[in-house]
Amino acid sequence: MHAAASASGIYQVLKLIDQQTPADLTLHLILDNYATHKHPAVQRWLARHPRFHLHFTPTSSSWLNLIECWFREITEKRIRCGVFHSVKELVAAIDEYIAQHNKHPRSFRWRAKAETILEKVRRARAVLDKMHTA
Repeated sequence: MHAAASASGIYQVLKLIDQQTPADLTLHLILDNYATHKHPAVQRWLARHPRFHLHFTPTSSSWLNLIECWFREITEKRIRCGVFHSVKELVAAIDEYIAQHNKHPRSFRWRAKAETILEKVRRARAVLDKMHTA
Protein backbone atom coordinates (compact mmCIF):
# COMPACT_ATOMS: atom_id res chain seq x y z
CA MET A 1 0.00 0.00 0.00
CA HIS A 2 1.26 3.46 -0.83
CA ALA A 3 2.35 5.45 2.26
CA ALA A 4 0.05 8.39 1.50
CA ALA A 5 -2.95 6.09 1.00
CA SER A 6 -2.31 4.24 4.25
CA ALA A 7 -1.77 7.55 6.06
CA SER A 8 -5.08 8.74 4.68
CA GLY A 9 -6.71 5.59 6.04
CA ILE A 10 -5.36 6.03 9.56
CA TYR A 11 -6.19 9.73 9.40
CA GLN A 12 -9.83 8.84 8.67
CA VAL A 13 -9.89 6.32 11.54
CA LEU A 14 -8.43 8.87 13.96
CA LYS A 15 -11.00 11.47 12.88
CA LEU A 16 -13.83 8.97 13.37
CA ILE A 17 -12.59 8.02 16.85
CA ASP A 18 -12.25 11.70 17.72
CA GLN A 19 -15.78 12.50 16.51
CA GLN A 20 -17.43 9.55 18.22
CA THR A 21 -15.68 9.73 21.58
CA PRO A 22 -16.63 12.29 24.26
CA ALA A 23 -14.19 15.19 24.09
CA ASP A 24 -13.33 15.00 27.79
CA LEU A 25 -11.81 11.52 27.47
CA THR A 26 -8.11 10.84 27.01
CA LEU A 27 -7.55 8.20 24.37
CA HIS A 28 -4.82 5.58 24.46
CA LEU A 29 -4.41 3.66 21.21
CA ILE A 30 -2.36 0.50 20.93
CA LEU A 31 -0.79 0.19 17.49
CA ASP A 32 1.58 -2.16 15.79
CA ASN A 33 4.85 -0.79 14.45
CA TYR A 34 3.60 -0.18 10.92
CA ALA A 35 4.98 3.18 9.78
CA THR A 36 1.64 4.81 8.89
CA HIS A 37 1.61 6.81 12.11
CA LYS A 38 4.94 8.41 11.10
CA HIS A 39 3.48 10.13 8.02
CA PRO A 40 3.80 13.94 8.37
CA ALA A 41 0.04 14.49 7.91
CA VAL A 42 -0.74 12.03 10.69
CA GLN A 43 1.92 13.58 12.94
CA ARG A 44 0.44 17.05 12.38
CA TRP A 45 -3.05 15.79 13.18
CA LEU A 46 -1.85 14.09 16.36
CA ALA A 47 -0.03 17.27 17.43
CA ARG A 48 -3.36 19.14 17.18
CA HIS A 49 -5.15 16.43 19.19
CA PRO A 50 -3.19 15.95 22.41
CA ARG A 51 -5.80 13.68 23.99
CA PHE A 52 -4.53 10.90 21.71
CA HIS A 53 -1.69 8.88 23.20
CA LEU A 54 -0.15 6.23 20.99
CA HIS A 55 1.44 3.09 22.39
CA PHE A 56 3.27 0.68 20.12
CA THR A 57 3.62 -3.05 20.47
CA PRO A 58 7.07 -4.59 20.12
CA THR A 59 7.78 -5.95 16.66
CA SER A 60 6.38 -9.48 16.30
CA SER A 61 4.66 -9.31 19.66
CA SER A 62 3.13 -12.70 20.28
CA TRP A 63 -0.16 -11.65 21.87
CA LEU A 64 -0.99 -9.32 19.00
CA ASN A 65 -0.20 -12.07 16.52
CA LEU A 66 -2.66 -14.33 18.35
CA ILE A 67 -5.39 -11.71 18.16
CA GLU A 68 -4.73 -11.21 14.45
CA CYS A 69 -4.92 -15.00 13.96
CA TRP A 70 -8.26 -15.11 15.80
CA PHE A 71 -9.76 -12.37 13.62
CA ARG A 72 -8.42 -14.04 10.48
CA GLU A 73 -9.99 -17.34 11.58
CA ILE A 74 -13.39 -15.87 12.36
CA THR A 75 -13.32 -13.89 9.11
CA GLU A 76 -12.42 -16.91 6.97
CA LYS A 77 -14.61 -19.47 8.73
CA ARG A 78 -17.73 -17.43 9.38
CA ILE A 79 -17.88 -13.93 7.97
CA ARG A 80 -16.69 -14.43 4.38
CA CYS A 81 -18.89 -17.46 3.82
CA GLY A 82 -22.01 -15.73 5.10
CA VAL A 83 -24.58 -13.33 3.76
CA PHE A 84 -25.81 -10.74 6.22
CA HIS A 85 -28.67 -8.34 5.59
CA SER A 86 -28.08 -6.27 8.69
CA VAL A 87 -25.51 -5.55 11.38
CA LYS A 88 -27.74 -7.48 13.79
CA GLU A 89 -27.42 -10.61 11.61
CA LEU A 90 -23.65 -10.19 11.41
CA VAL A 91 -23.32 -9.81 15.18
CA ALA A 92 -25.54 -12.86 15.72
CA ALA A 93 -23.38 -14.92 13.35
CA ILE A 94 -20.20 -13.86 15.14
CA ASP A 95 -21.72 -14.61 18.55
CA GLU A 96 -22.84 -18.03 17.31
CA TYR A 97 -19.38 -18.79 15.92
CA ILE A 98 -17.73 -17.82 19.21
CA ALA A 99 -20.19 -19.96 21.21
CA GLN A 100 -19.49 -22.98 18.99
CA HIS A 101 -15.75 -22.35 19.10
CA ASN A 102 -15.82 -22.14 22.89
CA LYS A 103 -17.56 -25.53 23.18
CA HIS A 104 -14.35 -27.16 21.97
CA PRO A 105 -11.54 -24.86 23.08
CA ARG A 106 -7.94 -25.63 22.29
CA SER A 107 -5.33 -24.64 24.81
CA PHE A 108 -2.55 -22.37 23.73
CA ARG A 109 0.96 -23.53 24.40
CA TRP A 110 3.36 -20.64 24.84
CA ARG A 111 6.64 -21.37 23.09
CA ALA A 112 8.47 -18.09 23.47
CA LYS A 113 11.16 -17.94 26.13
CA ALA A 114 10.59 -15.40 28.87
CA GLU A 115 14.02 -13.84 28.37
CA THR A 116 13.33 -13.27 24.67
CA ILE A 117 10.07 -11.51 25.49
CA LEU A 118 11.67 -9.43 28.23
CA GLU A 119 14.48 -8.37 25.89
CA LYS A 120 11.90 -7.14 23.35
CA VAL A 121 10.14 -5.23 26.13
CA ARG A 122 13.47 -3.64 27.17
CA ARG A 123 14.18 -2.56 23.58
CA ALA A 124 10.66 -1.16 23.17
CA ARG A 125 10.94 0.69 26.48
CA ALA A 126 14.25 2.23 25.39
CA VAL A 127 12.66 3.48 22.16
CA LEU A 128 9.68 4.91 24.06
CA ASP A 129 11.99 6.61 26.54
CA LYS A 130 13.91 8.22 23.68
CA MET A 131 10.65 9.41 22.12
CA HIS A 132 9.45 10.95 25.37
CA THR A 133 12.73 12.77 26.01
CA ALA A 134 12.99 14.07 22.43
